[in-house]
Amino acid sequence: MSATSPSKNLNAEIEAVVSERKRAIAYSMDLLLPGLYIWIGNYTLRLFGEKPDDTPYKYPGMLNSRYGIALVLPGYRIFTTYHQSYDPR
Repeated sequence: MSATSPSKNLNAEIEAVVSERKRAIAYSMDLLLPGLYIWIGNYTLRLFGEKPDDTPYKYPGMLNSRYGIALVLPGYRIFTTYHQSYDPR
């Protein structure tokens, strides 16, 4: 019987939350929803945008970089430091 330390459980929970927040940023940028999006390591900031609509299937996109900034303006104008794919690796 193996016991998992509380710190490992906490780290896994933090990773899951950060991953979900980055997925929301990827979703909002992918749909060009106006907003300001910042991600630096485990810190994320999403002003406006939306959480992914997982109906009828879960949005698979994700950010594949540790840091970046994006500003999406109305009229489908996007300014971002992120130039990679949203596809999972």
